[in-house]
Amino acid sequence: MRSIVLKFLYVIAKLQYPSYQKDLCYYVRDNYYSRINQYRYLTRDFIFKKRYKTIEYHGEFQQELTFILPFAYWHHLNKTLDKTIGCINTKEFYFFSPDHEERFDKREWTYNYNTYEIPNMTHSPTFSFRKWAPVPFKKHYRNDLFVYDKPILIIANKYNIEWDQQPLNYLDLPTLDRIISRYKQRYQIIYNRPSSDQIISDNSKILDLKEHQWLKETHPEVLLMCDLYAEYRKHVSSFNHLQLMVYANSCHFVSVHGGTAALASYFGGTNVIYSRSGIEHDFDEFNKLFPALSGARILVAKSQEELLQHLKSAY
Repeated sequence: MRSIVLKFLYVIAKLQYPSYQKDLCYYVRDNYYSRINQYRYLTRDFIFKKRYKTIEYHGEFQQELTFILPFAYWHHLNKTLDKTIGCINTKEFYFFSPDHEERFDKREWTYNYNTYEIPNMTHSPTFSFRKWAPVPFKKHYRNDLFVYDKPILIIANKYNIEWDQQPLNYLDLPTLDRIISRYKQRYQIIYNRPSSDQIISDNSKILDLKEHQWLKETHPEVLLMCDLYAEYRKHVSSFNHLQLMVYANSCHFVSVHGGTAALASYFGGTNVIYSRSGIEHDFDEFNKLFPALSGARILVAKSQEELLQHLKSAY
């Protein structure tokens, strides 16, 4: 029965979006089915409203931030969330959960395929916000520990294999140099690029950009998140906990495509995202979804020059 319905929904998707390639229509189809699947829980979610929902996830980090966490938080607000299950060091992301289990030590990007248990299960040109509520990370994690004489500007970078190819969406050293040189007098810049031993990777090998030592020598004013982790280890339970606390005290972000950009979009203010390529552009997610995570102003650049222009207008 499911296969028949999926085939029918694929035809609907193709008719609705005739310009989309075949693979994009599969994304649309899957989201249609996942939303229809929610009718199974109509009485439990809107009539009985007792704690019953267990949400398990160890897929891609970006989708956890944009789809899973808001779904879980909605169930929390609806008083129907019973338990969440995720990866190691995700407890602070699910601070609202009555019972969070850290079960998995790696992420699998195909994990949520064929489950259809989340209304927005994957990328899409449209989103259902009926069972979707952004998690108030800024309000919950704002603190007096990471406060400086100047406002914080966070540069959140990554450098890893993307779609089985060499790194594409990342800030290289010349670009970092231009950004830091321009803004370090005005902001306390904190640079963040987690290593493989600090976060659970998304099955994409993290490579070495060799920028940390370069930053210490060229721009010693810049604080490194990895150094903050060593300095404040007694105050945080994990690197993710540190990120949430530092980000909560900032309204200024420069980030790159992926989970890095999604996390930086959770804290209001302005997030300038460097994204050369990705399905998010096909579905216009940076305009439709990312601002909804906190009301943040999202500016997207596909080139380094466009990135610098956005920074100039925003900061």
